[in-house]
Amino acid sequence: MHTAFIVIVLMAAGLTALNLYLALFGPNLRYHLEDPPTGTLDSDYFQRLLSTLTQSEIAGGNKIEILRNGEHFYTAELAEIRRAEHTINLEAYIFHPGKIGIQFVEALAERARAGVRVKLTLDYIGCFRTPRSYFKPLQDAGGQMNWYHSLRPDLLPQLNNRTHRELMIVDGRVAFIGGAGIADQWYTGEGGRARWRDTVMRVEGPAVPSLQSVFAQNWLRVSGEILSGHEYFQFGGTSGETAALVVGSTPAAGATPARILFQTLIASAKKQIYISTPYFLPDRGAQTAIIQAARERGVQVKILTPGTRSDQMVTRASSRELYGTLLKHGISIHEYEPAMIHVKAMMIDQCWAVIGSTNFDYRSFNLNDEVNLAVLDEALTQQLVQDFEADLQQSRDITYETWRRKMRFRVADRLMTILERQE
Repeated sequence: MHTAFIVIVLMAAGLTALNLYLALFGPNLRYHLEDPPTGTLDSDYFQRLLSTLTQSEIAGGNKIEILRNGEHFYTAELAEIRRAEHTINLEAYIFHPGKIGIQFVEALAERARAGVRVKLTLDYIGCFRTPRSYFKPLQDAGGQMNWYHSLRPDLLPQLNNRTHRELMIVDGRVAFIGGAGIADQWYTGEGGRARWRDTVMRVEGPAVPSLQSVFAQNWLRVSGEILSGHEYFQFGGTSGETAALVVGSTPAAGATPARILFQTLIASAKKQIYISTPYFLPDRGAQTAIIQAARERGVQVKILTPGTRSDQMVTRASSRELYGTLLKHGISIHEYEPAMIHVKAMMIDQCWAVIGSTNFDYRSFNLNDEVNLAVLDEALTQQLVQDFEADLQQSRDITYETWRRKMRFRVADRLMTILERQE
């Protein structure tokens, strides 16, 4: 037994080293859009183009609500869990012990005891501090929980591929999507630090079956079970007027639908590109597209990212090294000051908005399983823009002159960039 454990550990170490090498020095596509569309981004042609390129189906008739910060999105999620009648499916990168974690486990267990089929897919690494025993009340009640890519020997080749999705679907009729997991850092704050700033979408309508399909993809991988039936998939209903497409991503030869979605929208923008991201490490293709938008098409580009309260200082150091090139081309960069900002949102030309789990970095675009909701709705996009501008009011503007003067930081920042693909 002891020998077998040592063999497993050595295999894990070797494969981790291989994965790290591939992530740092492996293929990195230089994305570019060969023929950006000349029409407006709300045209029927562009909708069909984006849908086709991302292998997603755009559908109208959705009702989408923006939930700002934990006191709103956790309240809404728990309310839907407590009224569930048939099914609850939850996939998360982070589900940590704490005050909010207990509330979720208790609510899920209560519904499982009432006969609701509860299924959880949780990332083994993202939830490393959470033992399986934490979910014992749920499992004793009949709920199911599976780890995504644990340290089983047969899964070690995929060790570097994580599910980074934060997704919940209840009764096949309502879904929640965003970047927030389940942890006190989004609820009350942890360790004396301020609660994280984040945004989640509540979705009803034709997009819900597509979100359910994304959950079903990894549930099949961890359980061998194909989900089907009316209790999981409800078709034909409309709840609102918003058009949306669901873009699920999983690594595939260096190209993912999420990466195509972001590149196409940035390269097609005519007026504005607003990006809020907790980890800003664009690859060369994304950098070039952003610079071309600002320099060649006069697009207003604003980027919002964490300041000194970032939870990943290595990432922030790498990110700051990239600022100079962008600032020289008139791109605005702002660092949020009150707390860690974890909002993952992109707004394009006041009509398209993207919310989901994808960070603006190599790992999200090439290594992780992700999910995003791209919404075509001027009013909803304007709400996100207003939130973005409110966050800018609490941020520090970075200028090229101030960035250049802080030479003492730049050596360390450059040394950190070698790690950027693993962030």
